[in-house]
Amino acid sequence: MLRFIGRRLLFLLFLLFGVALFVFILSHLVPSDPVAANLSQSAMSNPEIVAAFKAKWGLDRSLFSQLILYFQHLLTGDLGTSIRTGKPVLDDLMQFFPATFELSIVAMTIALVLGILFGIISTIYRNKSVDHIIRTVSISGVSIPSFWFALIILYVFSSVLGITPGPGRVDARASTPEGGTGLLLIDSLFSGNFQLFSDVVMHLILPGTVLGFFTMGLIARQTRSNLLEVMSMDYIRTARSKGLKEPAVIFKHALSNSMIPVITVAGMGFCNLLGGMVLVENIFAWPGIGQYAYLSAVSLDFPAICGVSLLIAFIYVVINLLIDILYGVIDPRVRYR
Repeated sequence: MLRFIGRRLLFLLFLLFGVALFVFILSHLVPSDPVAANLSQSAMSNPEIVAAFKAKWGLDRSLFSQLILYFQHLLTGDLGTSIRTGKPVLDDLMQFFPATFELSIVAMTIALVLGILFGIISTIYRNKSVDHIIRTVSISGVSIPSFWFALIILYVFSSVLGITPGPGRVDARASTPEGGTGLLLIDSLFSGNFQLFSDVVMHLILPGTVLGFFTMGLIARQTRSNLLEVMSMDYIRTARSKGLKEPAVIFKHALSNSMIPVITVAGMGFCNLLGGMVLVENIFAWPGIGQYAYLSAVSLDFPAICGVSLLIAFIYVVINLLIDILYGVIDPRVRYR
């Protein structure tokens, strides 16, 4: 297992190098001018300002020189400076990532709990009314566009019914704790600010539900499919013949043996959430990686675009590694192979 983890970590370095190279070349092939995207019309008419801007961000150099300079900085842990914000990209990512991580944890919790629960209920009541209802909900979760669902529930629950607050991470009048982890749920609890904690929870409900709805549909369908397959195995019939109750057969014997594909689906869903659902974060004005990536792309902020891409690639590889390790924890046969 240690050799396996070591190989995957070595592979991670090559993968990040490939992603950085690919994103750098692709972003510079876009037929747009970052100077025009970041300078005003009056500044564009002044050749000295344009020349100073290009010299500051290295845009007056050849593409190869920019690439070499970028990788030199990358090897020292420097992701460059954002053209749009004027701050180091790494600082920007550390500022925006906690919001996305917190939202992703909430969405993934909703998806896992409801997805596995719906999958189990659907298996127990196979081809009955409950099964048909759950399958319809699961297919809807996979099929309905997230941005459309976000607009609908934001309008209904916030504007019409007034049950939940509007867009944003917290109320505009709320004061957030200085420093800390950046995860407002944890920071508000540690600081004893329970009013802020309640406000953060209320703001998390709608975007967490929207993002979790899609992954929930995938998990529910995968859980049902795997459980139905496992329930037809010989050892399940043996367990039933010994007089075990149906809940014990499902939870003690069948569920654990059907979890590996579910873990794969859940892991990929979590990667997508951490990568940032750009449209959903913008609809809810959520200050996360998705919104940062969108603003960076609009302003042709090459260092920020590369930084976000590297972060997402790193997340995918690390979560895939954790999934492979979980395979061995859940199923000893994987370890023996």
